[in-house]
Amino acid sequence: MTDLNIKTDDTAQTTTLNRRAALGFLGKAGLGMAALGLAAPALAAPAKDIDGDVLNFALNLEYLEAAFYLAAVGRLDELKKIGGDAAIRVPAGLDMARGMQFKDSTVQAMANDIAEDELSHVKFLYGALGKGAVMRPVLDLNGAFLAAGSAASGGAIKGFNPYANDLFFLHGAFIFEDVGVTAYNGAATLITNPAYLQAAAGILAVEAYHGGAIRTMLYQQRQITAAAGLYVGQVVQAISNLRGKVGGGKDMGLTDSAGKAVFAPADKNAIAYGRSTREVLNIVYLAPGANKGGFFPNGLNGAIK
Repeated sequence: MTDLNIKTDDTAQTTTLNRRAALGFLGKAGLGMAALGLAAPALAAPAKDIDGDVLNFALNLEYLEAAFYLAAVGRLDELKKIGGDAAIRVPAGLDMARGMQFKDSTVQAMANDIAEDELSHVKFLYGALGKGAVMRPVLDLNGAFLAAGSAASGGAIKGFNPYANDLFFLHGAFIFEDVGVTAYNGAATLITNPAYLQAAAGILAVEAYHGGAIRTMLYQQRQITAAAGLYVGQVVQAISNLRGKVGGGKDMGLTDSAGKAVFAPADKNAIAYGRSTREVLNIVYLAPGANKGGFFPNGLNGAIK
């Protein structure tokens, strides 16, 4: 593998929508409606600061996920039209117009589908927050992957580039998807507006679909040598161990302690793990207690960072 390097104001719309309306807008956002999806948000702007803070925290993470997938499929310029002009660092040699060179059509189809979903999540949150939306922070999809690859393998894997081939791409995707699910689950208790909670639940469900699909593909290839003499299953477990170490111990690889397959990581009650914002930050900053670094070199934007 290669090195691992991730308020609203008075003019905001004030109509409060019920849960059905919130879901309706989310569905439209998922279909990429409206130019850039930035026109007239269907949800009222958050009435309480905590709702806006939590949604902006989620928006930061969606910026990162969208950048990762859009870069893979040659659509990163679409994200650059939203949220300012902060730098997005990618590995040298990546064709920005075409994206990476996929060999497996199924992996490519999944990458395109998830890229569209993540871009729609950004559009939805950015539009719903209105003038209270945070700008896109500096994102690092190069050095952070280099560092994470090396850390997860104990230095055995050097120069990890998630865009080098299909298998490396799946490993890169594995780093993000489970984190997104646990972040939305952990934030659920902080959201006070039922309409926003319903929308967040809808996004969480989509992220969980993504995570399950990626785990399935990696499980099918778990005994294939990935890099540095390590099998795919070993590399995934190393990533899981690293996330668990800094993210509250809430993680699982492709198999459990009994060797059984794990497609939906969860606790003993089969309930998805939830992580606090601090635990999520530890993972994306690649260091416990850090205020910046890793995939967000300058930190997240907003109150929770």
